[in-house]
Amino acid sequence: MTTTDDRIGSAPEPDGPTSPIDYSQRIPNNVNLNENRRLQRALEGWQPKFLDWWKNLGPQLPTKDVYLRTAVAVGRDGWAHFEHVPMEEYRWGIFLAEGNPDRTVNFGKHKGEPAWQEVPGEYRADLMRLIVVQGDTEPASVEQQRILANTAPSIYDMRNLFQVNVEEGRHLWAMVYLLHAYFGREGREEAEQLLKRNSGDYDNPRILGAFNEETTDWLQFFMFTYFTDRDGKYQLGTLKESGFDPLARTCEFMLKEEAHHMFVGTTGVQRTVERTAEVMKEKGGPATFEDGVIPLDVIQKYLNFQFSVSMDLFGSEQSTNAGNYYTSGLKGRWQETRRKDDHTLLDDEREMNYVEDGQIKTKTVPMISALNLDLRDEYVADCENGVRRWNQALEDAGLEDRLYIPHEGFHRQVGVYAGHHVSPDGEVLDDATWESRVDEWIPSAEDRAKVAELMVPVYEYGKFASWIAEPPTGINGQPVEFDYVHLYEEALREEGLA
Repeated sequence: MTTTDDRIGSAPEPDGPTSPIDYSQRIPNNVNLNENRRLQRALEGWQPKFLDWWKNLGPQLPTKDVYLRTAVAVGRDGWAHFEHVPMEEYRWGIFLAEGNPDRTVNFGKHKGEPAWQEVPGEYRADLMRLIVVQGDTEPASVEQQRILANTAPSIYDMRNLFQVNVEEGRHLWAMVYLLHAYFGREGREEAEQLLKRNSGDYDNPRILGAFNEETTDWLQFFMFTYFTDRDGKYQLGTLKESGFDPLARTCEFMLKEEAHHMFVGTTGVQRTVERTAEVMKEKGGPATFEDGVIPLDVIQKYLNFQFSVSMDLFGSEQSTNAGNYYTSGLKGRWQETRRKDDHTLLDDEREMNYVEDGQIKTKTVPMISALNLDLRDEYVADCENGVRRWNQALEDAGLEDRLYIPHEGFHRQVGVYAGHHVSPDGEVLDDATWESRVDEWIPSAEDRAKVAELMVPVYEYGKFASWIAEPPTGINGQPVEFDYVHLYEEALREEGLA
């Protein structure tokens, strides 16, 4: 195995726990960036471009400051500090989880070898591609969500949106650090491109389709943070297993931050369902938009849409690239070390669904070619946990209605179901039947317009829009009515709240 040597200097070798996060530096970090002046200067040269991107394509609503958390340590115990911070002064930085000098590659043909501290030359292009694709998703979601604060259902929810946004920005920094530190000129060029692609841009869109979809309202934001950020959790989980140690350690810490994003989605949808269920119980029948809430069937449509576009993010069920990444030690499986097999998979098989003659059939395929499907199965099982939680809210209200996860083939654009129409319950449909019924299953323009009408901003502390329930607790032990966001008086006057 050969290694590449065209990095900007050399990142510090791990020697046990990483150094403390240094906030005295222009770029906070725990990778001893000040010991590599050339790399430091390169990243400081990229920083103004990032800040320009944040100013132009980050959150649109101007704020004085926001109650945000900032990482102060990367260990398991107590890593976050909370305070009111002007968003433009948030300290984005580079944080890797604690290193283990004895770490080995846990899968593939290099299983048992020492984890790589430098990029293996023969895997350079593949590793850079994995990092670029992951990095491209981070600013994309910020761009998708930039106008949501204008219609925030509460100050509490606005704060959660901004926390997600700043951490997606930090995750971009995490990938840019790897590109600058380990991939030389090409890495620096790719880091520039991460700011030049924009979500939904006709000429220069983001790499993955789900990150070019418009986020039209807060229900879609909650569904995004539940379903699409959960895809991010599983993708990061596979990269956390990587034999390339800096990538593994980077993703391990990113997963710590990602948990809050999924909390926002889980509880946001649940509170939406709770409020709708409350009205349904009062009425003794279905709730409508006229009741000031989002009807349950429309919530199901949003669920169907975001689940299906998030399923596409896993790629084709059978993938030579995924198999090669695994065999090479670049990208493992979810919780790889807990798997009870030989971690090479050369003789393993599994079942896979596909469509033929208008029917869903099953065939046996090599496991090594079906790793995207293996990861997707883990994801779907996790998604079902949240839906059970939302259904508990309906049950607690004494209602028989239930939400559900649609069939894996529903509304798919990637993989074995692409080019076929499959209903939410798994029936293969012809074109005419699909077209006549699709508005029953995914949000129509009329549905989105009616949801948008409910998106009236509520900027008074402790107050909430009509369509969403109050959370049971606040952030970091603070009360729900805490002043999480300080807005400018002009913004409050525009809403009649000053």
